[in-house]
Amino acid sequence: QVYLVESGGGLAQPGGSLRLSCLVSGDIDSVISMGWFRQAPGKEREFVAATTWISESTYYTDSVKGRFAVSRDKAKATLYLQMNNLKPEDTAVYYCATMKPGEKKVYQSSSYLYWGQGTRVTVSS
Repeated sequence: QVYLVESGGGLAQPGGSLRLSCLVSGDIDSVISMGWFRQAPGKEREFVAATTWISESTYYTDSVKGRFAVSRDKAKATLYLQMNNLKPEDTAVYYCATMKPGEKKVYQSSSYLYWGQGTRVTVSS
């Protein structure tokens, strides 16, 4: 069992920045890859970014490339999402999740097993 707790959401102005954190606890040794997803009101949950826990290979959806950066601190058992140049369309609840062992499709939510409760990000002037 892995437990995930997100934090760092809030209100930001367009062009501003936020850094989300996801604290990992429980069976940390089972974590291979982790991802960030988001769900805007009335929309389906969508992939944002992912990273492998050991080698830190990263993956991004096109709409956030060059603006967001995913990273992890193994010593702190924490996953991060640095979000820069925020846009109103980034407004959503952001979730972190751990991938199921053996899964390769980082972009699909069905590839993930454990999820956090989400943290809300609102981008508005």
